Amino acid sequence: MRRYLLSAAAVGAVVAGTMAYADEMAAKKWIDEEFQPSVLTKDEQLAEMNWFIEAAEPYKGMEINVLSEGIPTHSYESEVLTKAFEEITGIKVNHQILGEGEVVQAVQTQMQTKRNLYDAYVNDSDLIGTHSRLQLAHNLTDMMAGDFKDITNPDLDLQDFMGIEFTTGADGDLYQLPDQQFANLYWFRKDWFDREDLQAAFKEKYGYDLGVPVNWSAYEDIAEFFSNDVKEIDGTAIYGHMDYGKRAPDLGWRMTDAWLSMAGAGSVGEPNGVPIDEWGIRMEAGSCNPAGASVTRGGAANGPAAVYAIRKWDEWLRAYAPPGAASFDFYQSLPALAQGNVAQQIFWYTAFTADMVKPQSEGNNTVDAEGTPLWRMAPSPHGPYWENGQKVGYQDVGSWTFLKSTPLDRSQAAWLYAQFVVSKTVDVKKSHVGLTFIRNSSVNHESFSERAPKLGGLVEFYRSPDRVAWSPTGVNVPDYPKLAQIWWQQIGDVNSGAFTPQEAMDRLAEEMDITMARMQRADEQAEIYGGCGPRLNEEKEAEWWFANGGAKPKLANEKPQGETVNYDELVARWANN
Repeated sequence: MRRYLLSAAAVGAVVAGTMAYADEMAAKKWIDEEFQPSVLTKDEQLAEMNWFIEAAEPYKGMEINVLSEGIPTHSYESEVLTKAFEEITGIKVNHQILGEGEVVQAVQTQMQTKRNLYDAYVNDSDLIGTHSRLQLAHNLTDMMAGDFKDITNPDLDLQDFMGIEFTTGADGDLYQLPDQQFANLYWFRKDWFDREDLQAAFKEKYGYDLGVPVNWSAYEDIAEFFSNDVKEIDGTAIYGHMDYGKRAPDLGWRMTDAWLSMAGAGSVGEPNGVPIDEWGIRMEAGSCNPAGASVTRGGAANGPAAVYAIRKWDEWLRAYAPPGAASFDFYQSLPALAQGNVAQQIFWYTAFTADMVKPQSEGNNTVDAEGTPLWRMAPSPHGPYWENGQKVGYQDVGSWTFLKSTPLDRSQAAWLYAQFVVSKTVDVKKSHVGLTFIRNSSVNHESFSERAPKLGGLVEFYRSPDRVAWSPTGVNVPDYPKLAQIWWQQIGDVNSGAFTPQEAMDRLAEEMDITMARMQRADEQAEIYGGCGPRLNEEKEAEWWFANGGAKPKLANEKPQGETVNYDELVARWANN
């Protein structure tokens, strides 16, 4: 019997070939059984997965750790996509999920200590001003031309991402890669709004049609109408408004997430106001140096529009929301809405869509027996200080962020995972699960045309030209973790009755300026913020700034005539565009 002996190299080649074949078989399995539908054909999907197999070869056997907040999209990544990625590439990912505040805290801790806690984060693009200044996160433009060059997917297609401008610094470079995206929109019970008896009663009382509110005056009228006139439907007490007010960090984000700009506090400009952004922080066009938040420094955080915004939040929460809403946090407000006893919500996040389209059998009273929503989402109404050309709402863009304190090989392996979970092979299916669109190609996929009637206007909104008026925190905010923590305590003092809205916003603006003054000194001494730290204006009388491009002066009438629009006509206009 003749025996054949193979060299060690030959044996290695056979084993490697077998492993590669096994990886490809795993890719085929996932493509067939999970990653459908897709904008790619199955052959194109397999080609993209084969690229991942080859690119991941040097990192096979590694185990990495990443962190994100808890929404359905990230649950899908943590529970399903990590398994797919490991079977296809051989890289194990521990994708941990914590609360949003804990994610921000972890990012801040790693930046301060330079100790590697996680190999990558899905960190909101609200920190773009922080990351581009502190230079503690990798500049992805540089990395894709350098240490990430050989492991950057040639089919990544950055121009397909809807939120790419939000993750771009003032220097024009990319610092974060979008992973999920959702907006705060107006939510309402269309089945109630369509009732002829309610339409007639509203028209008789207010003199205009019951419909989607264009301004805050109409929103307030509708809230009053359902809470105090209608009072109950089908024997159930109903309310005209929903919000939350628990004294916790997410109460601060509730306000920095464009609430002031929805009232009209900022300046005209997209994606953020110039020179005054939605936080009320001033930064001149062409500059990278924030100049102040207080009215007396040219900012608007304690200006008439900001104070009006906080006052209305507090008044509506007390007058029109269900009992207990003032003690709800961000996460508790969703199940409360699903009870089906609220007519509208001015500040509703589309990240909740996946839960709000669950069937009646799962306790959702806002869909019919066939699962079709009884509600719709629509553009956010704006306050009396708002001007055409201003942003009108917030867009959360959770984005992959890589800190320089992470060892390079671990960052590289995590970069592969990040690209995998946003790849065209995966993204349409992931979008169907989480409904947090990041790619134009996905939201325009035919499968979403088919599903749109069951999603309450989400698809129509993301396909519309109006969506550009919704944006995250921009580059005016020099250090998001330091400044964001100031907000919730001051706003909580309004909710508790300890301070008036004016007193609270005066304190908030002053504390922001004090914090930014510290940043200024640090930047001047050691360029901690790369020379782009704050450079505060000298204080001047508020009246001078009112007349010279600062905060908007107080209006004589903060409640103009209410204005509404017919929802079906609005959607038709979107479709025609």
